[in-house]
Amino acid sequence: MESGFSRIGAIRLKADATYNGGHQVRSAVWAIALVAIVASWRGASDVQTIDAAPRRLLFVGNSLTAAHDLPGVVAAMAASLGWPLECERVTFDGYSLEDHWNEGSARRAIARGGWSTVVLQQGPSALPESRTLLVEYVRRFDADARRIGARTALFMVWPASARQSDFDGVKTSYASAARAVNGLLLPAGEAWQAAWRLDGRMSLYGPDGFHPAPSGSYLAALVILQRLFGRSVERAPTTVTPGGQRPVRMAIPDADAAVLKRAAAQMGW
Repeated sequence: MESGFSRIGAIRLKADATYNGGHQVRSAVWAIALVAIVASWRGASDVQTIDAAPRRLLFVGNSLTAAHDLPGVVAAMAASLGWPLECERVTFDGYSLEDHWNEGSARRAIARGGWSTVVLQQGPSALPESRTLLVEYVRRFDADARRIGARTALFMVWPASARQSDFDGVKTSYASAARAVNGLLLPAGEAWQAAWRLDGRMSLYGPDGFHPAPSGSYLAALVILQRLFGRSVERAPTTVTPGGQRPVRMAIPDADAAVLKRAAAQMGW
């Protein structure tokens, strides 16, 4: 006797922008349902399934997260890999986590609940006093995240190009904050260094020498997905178009993408 089944889901895109006290809070939510599972069997079954419940990520950060709509890139890349994911962000230019705590939008977003992971980011934080504040406010946000059953992750960034000697300090600060809450470290900045070791000509900084070039955000997205899902991102596309009100197509040359994927793989999963 032969039998089989198929399930086909849909893709829903949602983007919105709200304003609070003169600041813009942009959020983009991508819900990627199961595209298709087709299985058939004769006698003993041989069926592969994917968890249909999407993971939900809330990014809290500043312009380093907002650049090239990193959360949108993460969601679009996950969709291409068939990994269910929703992303939303609360970002203000120049904000630290202390600023976010005092402003309140991020806390209200967390309190809505339903998140699987809250991804926190501020500036490089290489100095000891900045490290102290990073750890303190990560602890505070982690308490909020735990109340709604979410895990905390730390999006490790990078120093300005003029201060590349600060890379070790940045890593120490973000690793310390992750350890303080038993959180997940997303070492994008460390992956940048790995990419340069593979190809010293790789352009990861944007024109201002601090914000990422598209390749820098692409590498960050690879690291974030690899660490969150615990799977290789080797099959990630080289062209990604985030959803949202003003989608911008990100296209990475194949040769560069190969180097960036090798760098991401060195971060483990």
